[in-house]
Amino acid sequence: MILQQIPANPIYGYVPIVVFLVIALLFPLVILGLMKLFRPENPQPPKLSPYECGVDPQLDARERFSVRFYLVAMLFLIFDVETIFLFPWAVIYDRLAIFGLIEIAVFIGILVVGYYYAWRKGALEWV
Repeated sequence: MILQQIPANPIYGYVPIVVFLVIALLFPLVILGLMKLFRPENPQPPKLSPYECGVDPQLDARERFSVRFYLVAMLFLIFDVETIFLFPWAVIYDRLAIFGLIEIAVFIGILVVGYYYAWRKGALEWV
């Protein structure tokens, strides 16, 4: 007896994805609905006040910051992200030999030049 293979409908391959999406959408909605039903509803002035490490806020939270604050923050992010690139190099250092040493020396040299430039321009001065 020869069994004839029935070609599979390609739409059946998407069923697990649709089920996953339905669960992913319904789960947070159901949990939020349940929490709204069961949570205590007793607002009090201490609970509604802004919290800053247990100290009453003295200024408005929407005050302006100096541009230097953002400049220092961006420099920190740039140099911090650049140092993350040292990790893969350190993992395979023994396989890179002299090429890896020269490569990382150039990399660190570029970082030092950038740091020196920012320092000379006064970008690291806070006040």
